[in-house]
Amino acid sequence: MSQQIDAAKLLQRIQNGETLNLLDVREVIEYRTFNMGGQNIPVGKLKQNINNVIYNKTNEIIVICSAGIRSETAHAILIESGFENVLNLKGGLKALQKLNINNTST
Repeated sequence: MSQQIDAAKLLQRIQNGETLNLLDVREVIEYRTFNMGGQNIPVGKLKQNINNVIYNKTNEIIVICSAGIRSETAHAILIESGFENVLNLKGGLKALQKLNINNTST
């Protein structure tokens, strides 16, 4: 199982103004519809585009997708390729959006 970061922790880091290295592994159309920034390489193309990842192999990289399943796969690919500090967003963007909805309704 991959190392993970939960949505609440990620949201806290974003609100604290941290600069995060995000790798969004959803399809391009999904990324264009809604994204949090970062680099977009769909998980199905990650292996052949591993040299295009803009982050250093020692940087912390947070891998995100819709529900945390594709990013789990991407996490494994990155670790296999020598990236040392990769976190998977547990529950994906859906978990983050739920938190944002809950935070704004209070």
